[in-house]
Amino acid sequence: MTEPPRVVETDDVVLTGDDLGAPLGPRATFVQLSSAFCLPCRSTRTVLARVAAQHEGVAHIELDVADHLDLGERLDVAATPTVLVLDAAGVVRVRAVGAPTLAQARVALARALSGP
Repeated sequence: MTEPPRVVETDDVVLTGDDLGAPLGPRATFVQLSSAFCLPCRSTRTVLARVAAQHEGVAHIELDVADHLDLGERLDVAATPTVLVLDAAGVVRVRAVGAPTLAQARVALARALSGP
């Protein structure tokens, strides 16, 4: 049985498109930190892409931590998938470790869109 993701609200980290190698969404961005052999990362990709597609101005960026070691270290990524939900300014509003359900991803997005 898979444990539900651990969710933490945070506002002390800011990421830019340069940090991620892709433009941020105009309203919010899901950042998924994955690894090549992570099975839960595959379902996370599907869930986050689906939620992003359902909301205008929301982007989904997936990064392999092996290819972004500095970023993984900066963000203290200890397990994959790690999902960050950024607001329009790139502030990390939610951080979750583990594969989210559709409902959990929608709640996390709503938190990011509601602002500080």
